[in-house]
Amino acid sequence: MPVSVSKTAEPAAWQAWWHSGRLSQYLLLLACVAGVVGLLASRALVALAPVAGVVAALANPHLRQQVPRWLRLRTVWAPAGLYALLVLSGLYTHEWPVWRHELFRLLPWLGVPLVFGLAVPLTGRQRFGVGSLFVVGLALIGAATMGQYLRDPAAANEAFRVGHNLSSVTRIFHIHFGLMLALAAFFGFRMARQPQAPRWLRVVLGLSVAMCVAVLHVLAYRTGLLAAYVLLLVEALLALLVRRRFWLGAALLLALTLVPWLAYRTLGSVNERFHATFYDLEQFELGHDINNFSLSRRLAAWQTATVVARRHPVLGVGAADANAAMMQQYQWRSYGLLPQNRVMIHNQYLHQLVAGGVVGLALWLLVLLGPLAQPALRRNPYVYRFLLLQAVAMLTDSLLELQISYNLFVFLYGFLVVAAERRAWQNPKPSPAQMV
Repeated sequence: MPVSVSKTAEPAAWQAWWHSGRLSQYLLLLACVAGVVGLLASRALVALAPVAGVVAALANPHLRQQVPRWLRLRTVWAPAGLYALLVLSGLYTHEWPVWRHELFRLLPWLGVPLVFGLAVPLTGRQRFGVGSLFVVGLALIGAATMGQYLRDPAAANEAFRVGHNLSSVTRIFHIHFGLMLALAAFFGFRMARQPQAPRWLRVVLGLSVAMCVAVLHVLAYRTGLLAAYVLLLVEALLALLVRRRFWLGAALLLALTLVPWLAYRTLGSVNERFHATFYDLEQFELGHDINNFSLSRRLAAWQTATVVARRHPVLGVGAADANAAMMQQYQWRSYGLLPQNRVMIHNQYLHQLVAGGVVGLALWLLVLLGPLAQPALRRNPYVYRFLLLQAVAMLTDSLLELQISYNLFVFLYGFLVVAAERRAWQNPKPSPAQMV
């Protein structure tokens, strides 16, 4: 009899765990942790995280009731529209192998919003834990990377002078690493002020923010610094004009002028990067050889992209054909660039215009800026900071075309934007803890 009782009790326990929604919730938490760790250090975990997320969505005991609510989320439809445009481009693509690869690579446009729209949502504490992992993890990687720089700063500064950059110790490309540091700094600053967090964690988050800011400046990551300072300007204007917090706005404006000047005067890396940037741009203006200058090659790519976009204004050349179309145009005007130095567009907005025409650009702007039309999302500090930082960074790079930056955007879009809209539907007046 004891054996038969244990056999009947075990399924009942599992059944209760599933019915309570904890299975779905813990699987979603596992997917989020795997996604963050994958972005920071392990690309394999990035690939596995969506699988756990989809299982989490399917494990929701109230899946049927959630589907109509998921379909009402406006933040789900814009990414689906981008994917639908990719499917439609198969009717006129000339690069079938690339198109088939893009169909698979860009599936997270559908999968990630589905996961965060259908799985049992994380609790405020769980969301805070995932955010803390992102902020503290980036601070640790940044500290290790800065330690690498401090071993021989003179050699590193000389590399900065000729346009080279320092990737993270976990091999995150410098553009993406700088953007991630900026995101971690702004998220961590907000999280460190949340009273529901333990005191020790608030201290750790504060130190992590300081480390991320220091690494951004010492290693002179231009894209991250540009995005961070533009967002600081937005915050200053909001404080002055909307929130009427004049002292805060004035302090932010002072920081916007004083901190860059101090960095320029005291940090050799910033000084070298500043002069190298202007020297780089000068080469393009003077018509010199630009084969070894990254910013000049981007300017050449932007001009090349505008020519391609004008020839295919409505639906573009297709996502799979964008690279081939750019290389063909370079054959007509090469700007003196060798074939191996003819770079892609390095501007997400121009890239969407080339690949998807006006339709593709409109869909992309709907993904990026559409959430800000909803008051609940516009007031969420994590949502609008994420979207504005990404919007600025994408002026200087096609972030969605490389897998790590695409995964970063899609994951945070689901974790912050889709989840925030879902909470707004369920609770029109969320508490600060729910907004974490």
